[in-house]
Amino acid sequence: MSTQPKRVAYPVIHRDSNAKTEGAEPRDALHMMKGFLKGGMRSVVRVGQTTSALAWAGLRYTRDRPPTPQLVRETFERLGATYIKLGQFIASSPSIFPREYVEEFQQCLDQTAPVPFRDIEAVLLVEFKRPLSELFAFIDPKPLASASIAQVHAAKLTTGEDVVIKVQKAGVEEVLHTDLGVIHAASRLLEFAMPHIKFAELSGIIEEIKTRMLKEVDFVEEADNIAEFQKFLEFTQNKEVVAPKVYAHASTRRVLTMQRFYGVSMTDLEAMRQYTQDPAQTLITAMNTWFASLMLSKNFHADLHAGNLMLLTDGRIGFIDFGIVGYLKPEVWQASIAFMEAMQAQDYQAMANAMIKMGMTHQQYKTVDIKVLAQDLEKLFGGLMNADPQQLLSGNMAEMNGVMLDMVGIGGRHGIHFPRDFALLMKQMLYFDRFMRILTPQMDIFADERLKLINPIEPASQLLH
Repeated sequence: MSTQPKRVAYPVIHRDSNAKTEGAEPRDALHMMKGFLKGGMRSVVRVGQTTSALAWAGLRYTRDRPPTPQLVRETFERLGATYIKLGQFIASSPSIFPREYVEEFQQCLDQTAPVPFRDIEAVLLVEFKRPLSELFAFIDPKPLASASIAQVHAAKLTTGEDVVIKVQKAGVEEVLHTDLGVIHAASRLLEFAMPHIKFAELSGIIEEIKTRMLKEVDFVEEADNIAEFQKFLEFTQNKEVVAPKVYAHASTRRVLTMQRFYGVSMTDLEAMRQYTQDPAQTLITAMNTWFASLMLSKNFHADLHAGNLMLLTDGRIGFIDFGIVGYLKPEVWQASIAFMEAMQAQDYQAMANAMIKMGMTHQQYKTVDIKVLAQDLEKLFGGLMNADPQQLLSGNMAEMNGVMLDMVGIGGRHGIHFPRDFALLMKQMLYFDRFMRILTPQMDIFADERLKLINPIEPASQLLH
């Protein structure tokens, strides 16, 4: 049986390929003016849409008192892309938001119906300002994936490379800026409608949401994240892991053209055996790479789930989609390493001490009962092995999220506040645990001597900074 990936012939995109260059500047100026006016109109329309959705929610709030988490989620979904992202932020921030809202917003999936290819083509023409046939030999009009912010299409460059094109949907940025302008008002509405709920450090939360969202719609930022990871791989002389090459000449702030990877999911054991003799070692290599990036890179991949980790047909491991990355402050990083070492050794008292050293406590060190905290951690992580790994990795994150919420609950009883990026780190460790239990259910992931939570290179993150 051939293991070569199938190549699909896509229709050639020809649009004004013989256009004259005379008069290009006036047309460009006119096009820019039209774009400006269109952007302004989108903002006006967006305010109207937001007002309509909030009016609908207001009527529901009046009828369904007190407002339920489900009603808030439905309102966010009506409000569109920005609020879907906000919902995902809530779902991944159990240290900030009430448990019932975190659980409800797990259903806030960032999967949308694809927009027509003509709309995607229009964005590409605006971004590149030249016929697409000068860059691409083929573009598949059927998307590989579609989310609230962007849509992904397979293509081939004129130079012959197979690529994927991540294209920001038209109007997303204007909508985002408009929405961020009213989020402060919406947060006040939430406080008024739900006075019994105490949102911690609301202004700080909104500022973080704004920062993360603006980075996510700037594909130059994502390209920089990929470059940082590739720099880390080069520094550590890691030839077994790869991130996609970015084609800068075919990329902009709204378009990201990357090398297309061919491979299989690392949750499909039988498929993996076509390209590796030892699936467990392959996963351990991926994990060791990720743990090393915590120490030796400026940031870490914060969303390395089953869809973003591939075993390629050449036997290497592909890390993809660097839109979401995490950052650890040096002191949090040092304590995180101690926490993971203690977890590996199942030393719950050391885990408790590491949590305190992270600066995650609102109280002084002496006010925390280390023994009781350690006992609580042991109860939590001791029961973790009862989870169903296949269910978690197939998309149902309820149980995994429950672990994080239980951790937050333990912290709350001991005066501990979890940094959000530490929560992302912990969630990634749970992802890895589930991967391993699918591939080698008889193996104790944290007892395997091949797993290196601490990189043998001097753990100084400044090496790459």
